[in-house]
Amino acid sequence: MPNPLAALLGAMRGRAPVPEKKESRVAPMIALHMQGRPVWTPRDYAALADEGYRRNAIAYRCVRMIAEAAASLPWLIYDGDRELSEHPLLELIERPNEGQSGADFFESWYSFLEVAGNSYMELVEVEGAPRELYVLRPDRMKAVPGRAGWPEAYEYSVNGRIVTIPCGTRSPVLHMRLFNPVDDYYGMSPLEAAACAIDIHNAAGGWNKSLLDNAARPSGALVYKGGETGQNLSEDQFERLKRELAENYQGAANAGRPLLLEGGLDWTSMGLSPKEMDFIETKHAAAREIALAFGVPPMLLGIPGDNTYANLREANRAFWRGTVLPLAGRTARALTHWLGSRYEGRLRLWYDADGIDALSADRDALWARVGRADFLSDEEKREAVGYGRGVSGVRSRSVSTS
Repeated sequence: MPNPLAALLGAMRGRAPVPEKKESRVAPMIALHMQGRPVWTPRDYAALADEGYRRNAIAYRCVRMIAEAAASLPWLIYDGDRELSEHPLLELIERPNEGQSGADFFESWYSFLEVAGNSYMELVEVEGAPRELYVLRPDRMKAVPGRAGWPEAYEYSVNGRIVTIPCGTRSPVLHMRLFNPVDDYYGMSPLEAAACAIDIHNAAGGWNKSLLDNAARPSGALVYKGGETGQNLSEDQFERLKRELAENYQGAANAGRPLLLEGGLDWTSMGLSPKEMDFIETKHAAAREIALAFGVPPMLLGIPGDNTYANLREANRAFWRGTVLPLAGRTARALTHWLGSRYEGRLRLWYDADGIDALSADRDALWARVGRADFLSDEEKREAVGYGRGVSGVRSRSVSTS
């Protein structure tokens, strides 16, 4: 609401009052202590990527499944409610740059989003027209807060060189992030939520590896009884015994080799209790928790003990409905807002879900219900199944943006 006093003083001085600028009242407070300085990522991205993605098969497979599924979706473009078969924007996202196809490009986009919680896309324009798109590594990007609390620029650093990319009404950088309740500038990765489960799963794998290295059986103890004198082993004898055990009896190559004992030495095997043997179930429980953080049904990963879904088809359907399609829809809305205004018309991007085999039963059921609705006309049936009214023989398909 304009300030009446300011308007009165402006009129008295013979000039129009300055219009008020709409902005958040608390945003300047957020950026006050860090304005003009890059905000560093609050956690170790390299450690997350190494321990969570590169060394954990469950997290790796979850990221690959989500990224490959979402990147396989074809794109549709609309001008208002009319579907366009050809458009420069559609050509751009199908061939974003010379080195990548559209599927490869968006697989990188979704993979970074799942691993880092942030994805960055750079637009290259030539004479004001969009020409190429590139996905930037999130660990190299730093947000520079402005006075309003939003990033006014991004710094991309590599090999000691820093490139500053300014932001504005037509920013060349699209930053999409997953919700983070404790950070104003960066998203939260599913790897962070699953960090404890990943540590448990990796530790169980390391324990199993150590067991295999020791002939796939629990270790034991060499007991020195001291013979008749009752004396302990000397320091040299103790070190020699340890060395001989390490060189001749440990490791997979020495599995099953008989142990030669000198006088006074006795071998006592150490078994595992049922509680200690439960590490396998602990590993499976950790794997299910990792899959839960990513939104991938454990049944699709081959993890035993999960009976949430009746069969593989239901699990695959839940994966597409609950994880892949919401992520693809969020990307479509972000691209529409970011790139749509650079072209003429009321452009809108969306994905084409008609070719997804996992959702074929849903489409068949919808078409069957609509087909039996005798009280609907053919045009109303088209609209009910997602197709708008045909205009001059051109198919017009409408989709929900929710």
